Amino acid sequence: MKISVVIPALNEEQAIGGVVQAVPRELVQEIIVADNGSTDNTAERAVAAGARVVREQRRGYGAACAAGAGAALDADIIVFLDGDHSDDPRQLPRVADPIIRQSADLVVGSRLKGNLEKGSMPWHGRLGNRLVVLLLRLLYGINITDLGSFRAIKKETLLDIHMEQMTYGWPVEMVVKAAKKGWRIVSVPVPYRRRLGKSKVSGTVRGSIMAAYYMFLVPLSYLWKD
Repeated sequence: MKISVVIPALNEEQAIGGVVQAVPRELVQEIIVADNGSTDNTAERAVAAGARVVREQRRGYGAACAAGAGAALDADIIVFLDGDHSDDPRQLPRVADPIIRQSADLVVGSRLKGNLEKGSMPWHGRLGNRLVVLLLRLLYGINITDLGSFRAIKKETLLDIHMEQMTYGWPVEMVVKAAKKGWRIVSVPVPYRRRLGKSKVSGTVRGSIMAAYYMFLVPLSYLWKD
Protein backbone atom coordinates (compact mmCIF):
# COMPACT_ATOMS: atom_id res chain seq x y z
CA MET A 1 0.00 0.00 0.00
CA LYS A 2 1.32 3.43 -0.92
CA ILE A 3 1.85 5.74 2.05
CA SER A 4 2.04 9.53 1.85
CA VAL A 5 3.08 11.56 4.90
CA VAL A 6 1.41 14.95 5.36
CA ILE A 7 3.05 17.45 7.71
CA PRO A 8 1.12 20.70 8.33
CA ALA A 9 3.56 23.46 9.23
CA LEU A 10 3.54 27.12 10.19
CA ASN A 11 6.87 28.77 10.98
CA GLU A 12 8.65 25.54 11.91
CA GLU A 13 12.09 26.25 10.42
CA GLN A 14 13.82 25.03 13.59
CA ALA A 15 12.34 21.56 13.40
CA ILE A 16 10.99 20.77 9.95
CA GLY A 17 14.23 19.58 8.36
CA GLY A 18 14.89 17.05 11.08
CA VAL A 19 11.29 15.86 11.07
CA VAL A 20 11.33 15.24 7.32
CA GLN A 21 14.68 13.47 7.47
CA ALA A 22 13.46 11.15 10.25
CA VAL A 23 10.56 9.75 8.20
CA PRO A 24 11.32 6.09 7.29
CA ARG A 25 11.79 6.42 3.54
CA GLU A 26 11.60 2.68 2.88
CA LEU A 27 7.93 2.72 3.87
CA VAL A 28 6.82 6.03 2.40
CA GLN A 29 6.09 7.02 -1.17
CA GLU A 30 6.29 10.77 -0.56
CA ILE A 31 6.48 13.41 2.16
CA ILE A 32 4.28 16.47 1.76
CA VAL A 33 4.77 19.56 3.89
CA ALA A 34 1.67 21.76 3.85
CA ASP A 35 3.04 25.25 4.49
CA ASN A 36 0.28 27.29 6.11
CA GLY A 37 1.65 30.73 5.29
CA SER A 38 5.02 30.58 7.03
CA THR A 39 7.05 33.79 7.19
CA ASP A 40 10.33 32.02 7.95
CA ASN A 41 12.36 29.41 6.04
CA THR A 42 10.06 26.46 6.75
CA ALA A 43 9.37 25.73 3.07
CA GLU A 44 13.00 25.99 1.98
CA ARG A 45 14.23 23.69 4.74
CA ALA A 46 11.49 21.17 4.03
CA VAL A 47 12.48 21.02 0.35
CA ALA A 48 16.16 20.71 1.24
CA ALA A 49 15.32 17.74 3.50
CA GLY A 50 13.50 15.97 0.67
CA ALA A 51 9.84 16.95 1.05
CA ARG A 52 7.40 18.31 -1.50
CA VAL A 53 5.86 21.57 -0.31
CA VAL A 54 2.29 22.64 -1.03
CA ARG A 55 1.04 26.09 -0.03
CA GLU A 56 -2.18 26.78 1.84
CA GLN A 57 -2.71 30.45 2.62
CA ARG A 58 -5.98 29.92 4.50
CA ARG A 59 -4.85 29.84 8.08
CA GLY A 60 -5.89 26.82 10.09
CA TYR A 61 -4.57 23.42 11.08
CA GLY A 62 -7.40 21.70 9.24
CA ALA A 63 -6.86 23.77 6.11
CA ALA A 64 -3.19 22.75 6.01
CA CYS A 65 -4.02 19.08 6.57
CA ALA A 66 -6.67 19.18 3.86
CA ALA A 67 -4.27 20.79 1.39
CA GLY A 68 -1.63 18.18 2.06
CA ALA A 69 -4.09 15.32 1.78
CA GLY A 70 -5.45 16.74 -1.46
CA ALA A 71 -1.95 16.73 -2.91
CA ALA A 72 -1.43 13.04 -2.05
CA LEU A 73 -2.93 11.85 -5.33
CA ASP A 74 -1.55 8.31 -5.43
CA ALA A 75 -1.76 7.44 -1.73
CA ASP A 76 -3.61 4.46 -0.27
CA ILE A 77 -2.78 5.57 3.28
CA ILE A 78 -2.16 9.07 4.57
CA VAL A 79 -0.14 9.58 7.74
CA PHE A 80 -0.46 12.94 9.46
CA LEU A 81 2.14 14.19 11.93
CA ASP A 82 3.23 17.55 13.28
CA GLY A 83 6.30 19.38 12.03
CA ASP A 84 7.46 20.80 15.37
CA HIS A 85 9.52 17.78 16.57
CA SER A 86 6.86 16.66 19.09
CA ASP A 87 5.82 13.62 17.02
CA ASP A 88 8.59 11.11 16.30
CA PRO A 89 8.40 10.07 12.63
CA ARG A 90 10.32 6.89 13.43
CA GLN A 91 7.10 5.62 15.03
CA LEU A 92 5.36 5.63 11.63
CA PRO A 93 5.47 1.80 11.26
CA ARG A 94 3.61 1.43 14.56
CA VAL A 95 0.94 3.95 13.56
CA ALA A 96 0.42 2.66 10.03
CA ASP A 97 0.66 -1.07 10.76
CA PRO A 98 -3.01 -1.69 11.75
CA ILE A 99 -4.13 -0.22 8.43
CA ILE A 100 -1.50 -2.11 6.45
CA ARG A 101 -2.72 -5.34 8.12
CA GLN A 102 -6.29 -4.24 7.35
CA SER A 103 -7.36 -4.38 10.99
CA ALA A 104 -8.23 -0.65 11.18
CA ASP A 105 -9.40 2.22 8.99
CA LEU A 106 -8.18 5.04 11.25
CA VAL A 107 -5.31 4.87 13.74
CA VAL A 108 -4.69 7.60 16.31
CA GLY A 109 -1.36 7.78 18.11
CA SER A 110 -1.93 8.00 21.86
CA ARG A 111 0.51 10.28 23.60
CA LEU A 112 -1.18 9.69 26.95
CA LYS A 113 -0.55 5.93 26.73
CA GLY A 114 2.94 6.42 25.33
CA ASN A 115 5.99 8.10 26.80
CA LEU A 116 5.40 11.79 27.52
CA GLU A 117 8.69 13.66 27.69
CA LYS A 118 8.77 16.06 30.63
CA GLY A 119 7.36 19.43 29.56
CA SER A 120 5.91 18.10 26.30
CA MET A 121 2.26 18.55 27.26
CA PRO A 122 0.86 20.99 29.85
CA TRP A 123 -1.53 19.74 32.51
CA HIS A 124 -4.52 21.42 30.86
CA GLY A 125 -3.69 19.64 27.60
CA ARG A 126 -3.67 16.25 29.33
CA LEU A 127 -6.89 17.02 31.18
CA GLY A 128 -8.65 18.31 28.07
CA ASN A 129 -7.76 15.22 26.05
CA ARG A 130 -8.96 12.87 28.78
CA LEU A 131 -12.28 14.71 29.02
CA VAL A 132 -12.82 14.73 25.26
CA VAL A 133 -12.09 11.02 24.81
CA LEU A 134 -14.53 10.34 27.64
CA LEU A 135 -17.15 12.42 25.83
CA LEU A 136 -16.47 10.52 22.60
CA ARG A 137 -16.85 7.22 24.41
CA LEU A 138 -20.18 8.26 25.91
CA LEU A 139 -21.62 9.77 22.72
CA TYR A 140 -20.21 7.50 20.03
CA GLY A 141 -18.81 4.42 21.75
CA ILE A 142 -15.29 5.21 20.55
CA ASN A 143 -12.63 3.40 22.56
CA ILE A 144 -9.57 5.61 22.05
CA THR A 145 -7.30 7.21 24.62
CA ASP A 146 -6.10 10.42 22.97
CA LEU A 147 -6.73 12.82 20.08
CA GLY A 148 -3.15 13.18 18.98
CA SER A 149 -1.98 14.62 15.68
CA PHE A 150 0.05 11.53 14.72
CA ARG A 151 -2.47 9.37 12.88
CA ALA A 152 -2.97 7.20 9.84
CA ILE A 153 -6.09 6.86 7.74
CA LYS A 154 -7.07 5.15 4.53
CA LYS A 155 -7.40 7.76 1.84
CA GLU A 156 -10.76 6.36 0.77
CA THR A 157 -11.96 6.75 4.36
CA LEU A 158 -10.81 10.37 4.46
CA LEU A 159 -12.59 11.15 1.20
CA ASP A 160 -15.73 9.40 2.41
CA ILE A 161 -16.12 11.51 5.57
CA HIS A 162 -15.93 14.88 3.77
CA MET A 163 -13.94 16.92 6.29
CA GLU A 164 -15.32 20.39 7.05
CA GLN A 165 -13.45 21.74 10.09
CA MET A 166 -10.57 23.80 8.76
CA THR A 167 -9.17 24.99 12.09
CA TYR A 168 -8.88 23.41 15.54
CA GLY A 169 -11.77 21.00 15.03
CA TRP A 170 -10.10 18.86 12.34
CA PRO A 171 -8.68 16.10 14.64
CA VAL A 172 -11.91 15.41 16.53
CA GLU A 173 -14.11 15.76 13.43
CA MET A 174 -12.14 13.00 11.72
CA VAL A 175 -12.70 10.64 14.63
CA VAL A 176 -16.39 11.51 15.05
CA LYS A 177 -17.24 11.11 11.37
CA ALA A 178 -15.28 7.89 11.03
CA ALA A 179 -17.22 6.50 14.01
CA LYS A 180 -20.55 7.52 12.53
CA LYS A 181 -19.63 5.73 9.30
CA GLY A 182 -18.82 2.57 11.23
CA TRP A 183 -15.12 2.61 10.40
CA ARG A 184 -12.69 0.76 12.69
CA ILE A 185 -10.75 3.19 14.93
CA VAL A 186 -7.86 2.16 17.15
CA SER A 187 -5.25 3.85 19.34
CA VAL A 188 -1.60 2.91 19.52
CA PRO A 189 0.86 4.29 22.10
CA VAL A 190 3.46 6.71 20.76
CA PRO A 191 6.13 8.81 22.49
CA TYR A 192 5.64 12.56 22.61
CA ARG A 193 8.53 15.02 22.79
CA ARG A 194 8.96 18.66 23.67
CA ARG A 195 8.37 20.73 20.57
CA LEU A 196 10.96 23.11 19.15
CA GLY A 197 9.67 26.66 19.32
CA LYS A 198 6.40 27.95 20.76
CA SER A 199 3.16 26.01 20.38
CA LYS A 200 0.39 27.72 18.41
CA VAL A 201 -2.19 25.96 20.59
CA SER A 202 -1.13 25.19 24.17
CA GLY A 203 1.55 27.89 24.07
CA THR A 204 -1.01 30.71 23.94
CA VAL A 205 -4.13 31.49 25.94
CA ARG A 206 -6.20 32.06 22.81
CA GLY A 207 -4.96 28.86 21.19
CA SER A 208 -5.78 26.81 24.29
CA ILE A 209 -9.27 28.28 24.57
CA MET A 210 -10.08 27.83 20.89
CA ALA A 211 -8.79 24.27 20.82
CA ALA A 212 -10.86 23.36 23.89
CA TYR A 213 -13.93 25.02 22.38
CA TYR A 214 -13.73 23.02 19.17
CA MET A 215 -12.76 19.76 20.86
CA PHE A 216 -15.98 19.80 22.89
CA LEU A 217 -18.25 21.53 20.37
CA VAL A 218 -17.56 19.27 17.39
CA PRO A 219 -18.60 15.97 19.03
CA LEU A 220 -21.87 17.57 20.11
CA SER A 221 -22.56 19.36 16.80
CA TYR A 222 -22.20 16.20 14.71
CA LEU A 223 -24.28 14.02 17.01
CA TRP A 224 -27.52 14.63 15.05
CA LYS A 225 -26.02 15.24 11.62
CA ASP A 226 -26.18 12.59 8.91
